[in-house]
Amino acid sequence: MLRADLAELTAFITIAEQRSFRGAARVMGLSPSALSHTIRNLETRLDVRLFNRTTRSVALTETGERLLQRVRPALADLTEAVDEAGSAQDHPSGTIRISAAEAGARPLIRHVLPDFLAAYPDIHVEFVVDTRMIDIVADGFDAGIRVEEDVPRDMIAIPFGGPWRFMAVASPAYLAGKERPVVPQDLLRHACIRFRFTSGALYLWDLEKDGKPATIDVQGPMTLGNTNLMLEAALNGIGIAWLPESLVADHLTAGRLVDVLPEWSHAFPGACLYYPANRHPPTALRLFAQAVRDWAEASGWTH
Repeated sequence: MLRADLAELTAFITIAEQRSFRGAARVMGLSPSALSHTIRNLETRLDVRLFNRTTRSVALTETGERLLQRVRPALADLTEAVDEAGSAQDHPSGTIRISAAEAGARPLIRHVLPDFLAAYPDIHVEFVVDTRMIDIVADGFDAGIRVEEDVPRDMIAIPFGGPWRFMAVASPAYLAGKERPVVPQDLLRHACIRFRFTSGALYLWDLEKDGKPATIDVQGPMTLGNTNLMLEAALNGIGIAWLPESLVADHLTAGRLVDVLPEWSHAFPGACLYYPANRHPPTALRLFAQAVRDWAEASGWTH
């Protein structure tokens, strides 16, 4: 016999995601006391504690964590099924939640989403920007965007955007009066702007020339977790940044930035939109995936 209804499970998932009864109550349009009562009833019926509560924080218990990993994908499937049943094929609706690094989301926002959202006004697309590698199913996402080599093998992947090329760039103001780098090891004598992943790991600069690689653990006055902020720092003369060509191309053309090691760069397979191969994609995701595929094919980026 089922010992939890959909409203209780929805409340449980929302509290876990918000890490706050008050925040979850705002999202659901309920009072915190009503939400607390719902969870107490659920815990009583299941005879387990799902949350550890203090005056300042809410955290899942080990049992609560296991329950979340099981029910979130299941509830997402139910929601998708209801949305599809209630939506005529000529008026598809629903929300697509996508986990993506900023550099992966940007070209789709620029080239795919304007026409897609105009064609399907009842579909809502949500990007959650995160540099971590996550399990999109366990974390409640419909799809993800990552570089091709990082996509799990049990996923359907749609490559787009072509290879990513990174380069070391700096402003003329920073380079003024300094000896410019000639080889990657020269970067160790310069102020470099470092990148830190959400996981806490620092990114090492991987350069390459004629197939010869060089990995440099640069040092510098600033560490950031966002490539746009790294670009801003480089433009303002703080140091040398290691950034994708697509982000700096206009600044290089305008002379606001200089490629300090033009013979050394690094290119690797570009981004992919990916989603589970073993689950029937909801209509909204299927249409969006097709729009990305059509754009990639028209641009000659499929393989």
